[in-house]
Amino acid sequence: MTELEKIKCSTPDLAEETVKKILAIVPECEGERGTIDFDKLRQTLSSSVIEGNVERYEFTWPGKRAAKAAANVATTKTLRPCVPESVGRDGTPGGFDSQNLYIEGDNLEVLKLLQTCYANQVKMIYIDPPYNTGHDFVYRDRFSLTDAEVQARGGQVNDDGTWNVEHPEINDASAARYHSNWCSMMYPRLKLARNLLSNDGVIFMTIGDDEIANLRKLADEIFGEANFAADFVWNATKSVTNTALVSVSHNYNVVMFKDITYFIEHRADFRLVDDGEGFSNPDNDPRGPWKADPFQVGGWRPNQQYEIVNPNTGVVYHPNSGCSWKNDFDKYQELVKDNRIVFGTTGEGGPQRKRFIWEAQERGKVSKTWWDDVETTTNGTQLLKKLFDGKTFFDNPKPVGLLLRILELGCPRDGIVLDFFSGSATTAHAVIKRNAEDGKSRKFIMVQLPEPCAEDSEAAKAGYENICQIGKERIRRAGKKILDEIAAKNAEVAKENVQGRLALDNPVNPVEKTPPDIGFRVLKLDSSSLNDTSATVGETTQDFTNFDRIKSNRKPEDLLFQLLVETRIPLSDPIAKVKVGGNQVFFVGVSRQDLQDLQDSNSGNPVNSVKQNSAFSAPLCEITNAPLAACLDPKAKLTNEFFIELAKLTPGIAFFRDDAFVDDSARVNVEQVFAQFSPTTSIKVI
Repeated sequence: MTELEKIKCSTPDLAEETVKKILAIVPECEGERGTIDFDKLRQTLSSSVIEGNVERYEFTWPGKRAAKAAANVATTKTLRPCVPESVGRDGTPGGFDSQNLYIEGDNLEVLKLLQTCYANQVKMIYIDPPYNTGHDFVYRDRFSLTDAEVQARGGQVNDDGTWNVEHPEINDASAARYHSNWCSMMYPRLKLARNLLSNDGVIFMTIGDDEIANLRKLADEIFGEANFAADFVWNATKSVTNTALVSVSHNYNVVMFKDITYFIEHRADFRLVDDGEGFSNPDNDPRGPWKADPFQVGGWRPNQQYEIVNPNTGVVYHPNSGCSWKNDFDKYQELVKDNRIVFGTTGEGGPQRKRFIWEAQERGKVSKTWWDDVETTTNGTQLLKKLFDGKTFFDNPKPVGLLLRILELGCPRDGIVLDFFSGSATTAHAVIKRNAEDGKSRKFIMVQLPEPCAEDSEAAKAGYENICQIGKERIRRAGKKILDEIAAKNAEVAKENVQGRLALDNPVNPVEKTPPDIGFRVLKLDSSSLNDTSATVGETTQDFTNFDRIKSNRKPEDLLFQLLVETRIPLSDPIAKVKVGGNQVFFVGVSRQDLQDLQDSNSGNPVNSVKQNSAFSAPLCEITNAPLAACLDPKAKLTNEFFIELAKLTPGIAFFRDDAFVDDSARVNVEQVFAQFSPTTSIKVI
């Protein structure tokens, strides 16, 4: 009997994959049973004899080895969609067509799941991790504890190794492992986060004085010291704490590149938008406002040493000692003819070069490391209070203005923005607002542990049970506000266009703005939807009828998202639920434009026998070449006739429930049917 391929029930073993990659490069370093002989590896990487351990500069702490191992431990968790709490891209409650994600659960486990779908895909990461000020430390992992410490904690530690949020530990500053606990918590998360960044990716990490030194050391080790970009010091508050010895008014924003060589070659990709400050047009140059830049640069170059005569005063100028003119003499003459050279603001100084405002805006402006022109935490608090009818739910939330500045640098165009300590969801708010301003289509992924709200808190009194509920509601309200603002502006534009058409001397019509995607899909971390979590691809059983591998309380949608993780398909891809041959089938990965085109079609294809599911898609008349098709309905009947209809749609991967085949003949024939009608389709069962 043909054995159909079954899916894995856990994420890949990252340590095992890394070992394979290393041994592929240096096979002579293989130890017993496929392990690495580190003594051989050290010797291979050195041109001198390695005789043993030597003292060296390194950053370490108690529990570091366990923290490093924690990043490599596979997870058997999954993500389950929560449609009722989701929001459509146009703000429709319960809609599921948004490309944004809000994920509830421990971020260490979620980051492991994201490795399969988003490795090397994230343009920018922003995190505002716990500042380690002695408050509840819910993110401390069991991996950083000894077995004795785990036993001593009793019910405070969950089965998955995370702290029970109902019994958070107080990480008191007097504790011996105060900083070690924080480092052990951060290390595996940053390690996994780096894997998600694209080659042109960048991570911003906001932190206070408590752990700035340790964060820099962690970042240098994980991202590479050479990839350090900057530490932007943000003037976070204008108020003064008179009871303090020193009133702290700043936060740090540590920035690391995935690969600094990319930004060295593409410097304009990490610039602020030039706002035009300091530009003017005193000589009425038809090319527009300009600013005079120095024509002298540091460094002595022989072909850029020549005298320049001020035509207005006759004064002769040479470069200062150790300096050169910015261009050689031939280029200088071209610039003079092009009216690009000026001599001071009054015509009596040394040579300067015109830089027009449109050139500056194309090139962008280099950011300074001191940010005192950005909104403060007071602005963040006031905005949240306004959104939530005057109620205060967070202490010192990050302002949207800070995230807008960070997005301007880190994600100037389309891309995925990840925040795995999302808190009040300021990052999501900023992404939507930025998209509304510049018309781009950035996508966000928010990850947040559902920390309970204190019983006596303002949030609990308002009916919010945990932080996630507040974060999701904040995105809903912020999105609605942004849509309302766009609608109001578009109404004004429409009115101006009517008036413009009536005025013959005003042929230019203002353009209405397109609303951004203000929605999000809610996914929640949970145990695997499969009972047999030890099974691997290729395993089968002869007892098909009694093998209850799928948990009884899991819906087809739950299984679908476990398959998306398994098949490395983005969790935000469009999903259509279509009836094929009498069975409901999910199609995933068809482009949004294709979906719209298909909705507008009326070909009369038999596939169009569809009952619309508002959470997933409008009815489709035809759908072909989807990356994934999955028939996961427990009531489905997998027959030869069904396989023929589905195979004609040529999906990339076809998934079926193992318990839905009508008989053994259908199980055997499925591969033959697809070999005839869609030979490139990969067939798997769950």
